[in-house]
Amino acid sequence: MKKVLIIDDEQDARHLIRQYITPFTEFKIEGECENGFEAVAMINKLEPDLIFLDIQMPGLSGFQVVQQMIHIPQIIFTTAYDQYALKAFDANALDYLLKPYTAERFNIAVARALTQPNGGYTEARKVADEITGSAYPSRILVENGNKLTGLNTEEIIYLEADKDYTRIHTAAKSYLSNYGIGILEQRLNPAHFIRIHRSHIVNLIHIKEVIKEGATAQVILKNEKALNVSRGYMDEIKKRVF
Repeated sequence: MKKVLIIDDEQDARHLIRQYITPFTEFKIEGECENGFEAVAMINKLEPDLIFLDIQMPGLSGFQVVQQMIHIPQIIFTTAYDQYALKAFDANALDYLLKPYTAERFNIAVARALTQPNGGYTEARKVADEITGSAYPSRILVENGNKLTGLNTEEIIYLEADKDYTRIHTAAKSYLSNYGIGILEQRLNPAHFIRIHRSHIVNLIHIKEVIKEGATAQVILKNEKALNVSRGYMDEIKKRVF
């Protein structure tokens, strides 16, 4: 059975999707979200097979949600706006539903979800990057006790592997991510973040100096934290030398 997540800031819109999808016994609704920040967290936690994603939402837009997802579900966009984006999705995305839509139109979209198991994400991500002007998020969500805190990526000083998890260090606080450092490396802009060790990724804007030590080196951050550069990652340092 396919897991479904409904993401829309309008209660009536979420209710309509619940009503329309009931006849499709192949799907089970796992939850609902009212804003973009909550959507990213629930997508990565629940790992749904299919999401109904609104475009205009508080916090993060539907496009920004697409950029920040680590788990990749099928995507059916729902929107009453953004006519310029609909043309881009029309030919390549799994589907979109232009509000107000009928049950018949909804059924067509869901049928595509059943027959195209991998449809939707690639083109959606491409268009999202074009619209937002970046392939990488400038603002992310991090675990903070029983809540999620918004964090600008420029605030991140360095990331540190902690077994299967990753500690995200800022000047004010450190946060523990449920994701491994390799996954987070893929989600961060390589123009700003550099892997220097299997256990460390540093933000270039927070590097004070690099001290060469034979075939290796040591990175000194602006907060005076010293991190070793392993031999295998020296080429990454050399690429940044002008």
